[in-house]
Amino acid sequence: MKVIAKLLAATTALGMATAASAADMTMKFGHVGAPGSLFEATANNFAECVNGAMPEKVEVQTFGSSQLGKDKELLQKIKLGQVDFALPSSVMSSVDDSFGIFEMPYIITDRDHMRRVQGEMMDTFQNAANENGYHIVGLAENGFRNITNNVRPINLPSDLEGVKLRTPNGVWRLKMFQEYGANPTPMAFSDVFTALQTGVIDGQENPYAQIASAKFQEVQKYLSVTGHVYTPAYILTSKKKFDGLPEDVQAGLTDCASKTQDFTYEKAAELEASLLKVIEDAGVEVNTADKAAFIEASKPIYKQFADEVEGGQEMIDTVLGLGNAG
Repeated sequence: MKVIAKLLAATTALGMATAASAADMTMKFGHVGAPGSLFEATANNFAECVNGAMPEKVEVQTFGSSQLGKDKELLQKIKLGQVDFALPSSVMSSVDDSFGIFEMPYIITDRDHMRRVQGEMMDTFQNAANENGYHIVGLAENGFRNITNNVRPINLPSDLEGVKLRTPNGVWRLKMFQEYGANPTPMAFSDVFTALQTGVIDGQENPYAQIASAKFQEVQKYLSVTGHVYTPAYILTSKKKFDGLPEDVQAGLTDCASKTQDFTYEKAAELEASLLKVIEDAGVEVNTADKAAFIEASKPIYKQFADEVEGGQEMIDTVLGLGNAG
C-alpha cells in the first residue's frame, strides 16, 4: 500500500508540475496545407516561434490538411472563436474587395515588390480585415501560381478554351479564367486531387509547393509555367480575440508573424527550385507559357476591377508603381 501511495503522490506531483508549466492559453491554428506544403512549414514555424517566446503564456497547436475545416469554414470558425488562427490566401478576396488586388494577373513581380506593397498599403488591408471582424497578425505567402491540366500544354490564353479548371473561391480568379476562355470551377483545395483523378475537372492552378505536396503530379499530364498570380497568405485571427489579448501577447504574436514571413519567403524560394524537378520527375510535361500574351489578355480584368471596386484604379496604380520602384 505504501508503494501505491508513493506512486499516487508522485503522479499527482508530476501532474501539478505539468499543469504549472503548461501555457495559460492554448490556441488552435488550422490550415488547408498538406504535409510538406509551404502552408504547413509556415504554420509550424509560427507556432514554434510563439511557443518558444511565450512558453508560459501561449501554446499554438497546428492542424493541417483541412482537419479543422476548409478555407471558408475556417474563416467562420475564427469568428465563432472555435479556431484561433488560419492561413487563408485567395479566399480573402471574398472577404473584402480590396484583397482582390492580388488577384490581378502579373501585378506582383517578386517578393521584394510584395514587401514594398506591404509597407505602403498594409493599413488598407488591415482596415478591411478589421471591418469584417478579422485581424491580420502578419503576412506569409502561397506563391506564384502555374497551371496543370490533362488536356494540352497551355502556351497562350486561347489554349485554355473549354478546359475545366479548378479555382479557389474568389470572384476575380473566376472572372480571369473566364476571360481567358477556360471553364473555371471553384472548389475547396482538399477536394481537388479526387476531382482531377476522376476527371470531374481537367486541371488546376497553384504554386509548386501546393502542387507537389498534394501530389497533383500523379494525376496531371501537363504543367504550364504561367506565374499568372502571386498570392500572399494571411496569418489571420479574429479582431475580437486579438483585441482581448494582453499587450505583450499581441506584441509577441506580431513579432513571430514577422519572423515567419522571412522564413516563408526563404523556404518558398528554395521550394520553387526543388519542387519543379519533383513534378518533372513524375513524368509531367513542362512548358513555359507566353506571358506577354497572358498579360495582354488580362487587360479587361484590370478594367473591371477599376470600374467595380471603390478606389480600384488607385490601388492598381499604387501597386504597379511600387513594382517599378524596384
